[in-house]
Amino acid sequence: MTTPVHDLIAFESPSDANAMRVLAVGDDPFALKDLARFAESERVEFESLRDAASALRTLSVGGRSAVLVLLDAHDPDEQLTWWAEVLSRIPRRPRLIVLVPAPTIGFLLRAAQLGVFEVLSTPVSRDRFSDVLRRVRAAEDESALVLPDVRPIAVGSSGMVAESPAMLPVFRTIAQVAPSAATVLITGESGTGKELVARAVHYHGPRARGPFVAVNCAAIPDNLLESELFGHEKGAFTGAVARKVGRFERANNGTLFLDEIGDMSLPLQSKILRVVQEREFERVGGLEPISVDVRLIAATNRDLKAMIAEGRFREDLYYRLAVVTIKLPRLADRGDDLLLLTSSFLREFSERYGKHITGLSDRALELLKMHEWVGNVRELRNVIERAVLVCDGDVLRAEHLPEEWRTGAELVAEHDARSLVTLREMEARHISRALDYTHGHIGEAARILGVHRNTLARKIREHGL
Repeated sequence: MTTPVHDLIAFESPSDANAMRVLAVGDDPFALKDLARFAESERVEFESLRDAASALRTLSVGGRSAVLVLLDAHDPDEQLTWWAEVLSRIPRRPRLIVLVPAPTIGFLLRAAQLGVFEVLSTPVSRDRFSDVLRRVRAAEDESALVLPDVRPIAVGSSGMVAESPAMLPVFRTIAQVAPSAATVLITGESGTGKELVARAVHYHGPRARGPFVAVNCAAIPDNLLESELFGHEKGAFTGAVARKVGRFERANNGTLFLDEIGDMSLPLQSKILRVVQEREFERVGGLEPISVDVRLIAATNRDLKAMIAEGRFREDLYYRLAVVTIKLPRLADRGDDLLLLTSSFLREFSERYGKHITGLSDRALELLKMHEWVGNVRELRNVIERAVLVCDGDVLRAEHLPEEWRTGAELVAEHDARSLVTLREMEARHISRALDYTHGHIGEAARILGVHRNTLARKIREHGL
């Protein structure tokens, strides 16, 4: 067997316990020369080994274990799987970085699936090497937290995750109102889970076997919304080539959920009021009244009382809808529910994408708690899904969360209390960052923030952005 070539690079002290130990493996003893030189100024104990057998012996001996393995792969497709399997069996699994001249997209995808920390194109610059070491050190400084055991409250095929005192009035009201036929108005910011609450009212009531039909009033142009709700007769207007059954008819003996009802025009509000009062309507272009037995639940993120004062919402419709009102708290007001929801989403998306994520780092949790959550639970869900997709191990760490969060957290840490701003200013800044990131594309920014584009457009106007 070829004698391994050891090339220990001097740093502050060969026995310095704070130095990061890196094993570099390659057939050519000179191939990693530049990285060894870079390591001199990075407080790294850098050891270059010629072959895999020598590296395995070094990894298996007692003493301080390696944090990082650099693989200069002459046959990356073959070596990648073997090394990922070997390192996974080491108690304190070192992170694997693979050096290849020109990695293909297929290779990068397979490396991500196997948990490779990074794939670097050779030759590697000093800045690139320093950046990787910084990320490794940051990950090493994080401690893994065991995910709490979350038991969602069943809502149809979905589940509600909540233990916060702020959610107790919500559950209490759901339990009280579900057995009745009363109309319900659900209020709260976008992304707080209004449709899920509406489903809870439906599935815990006597109409649970009936249909649950949801309509987002803000997503359908007003000239089409009437036909969508009430249906139309053949020939009622240009393009009406056949009779259409509307959402009210489809929801018969069940529940109709009108989301974002504050976006509905006044003429259409009048027609909704008639259905609530008379329990009947006509299709567009029709003459015969159609009777329906529908429970109506509405939701809005707007201040309907303010809209009434401005003449933009009918007061009589408001009181017909608000027989029972359920107000949902912001995610920021739900305390430890943040961790419970994160745990639930982590498990959900880990299973969906074939990952095995069992923990969350303390630093990642800190960043999650520091975030403003303008988009509430919906934004959290989007963030965790993205984090699971890019996570390359069994612990979700700070590096898997948006980079601007880490940068922002560092900037906040450098300022004192005099730099604190109001929640309104913070929201404006957060929206502004999202718009900068998407180059002003409102639809894409709304998707990232987890809010409806109409909600974002309204907030942009409010903040004068």
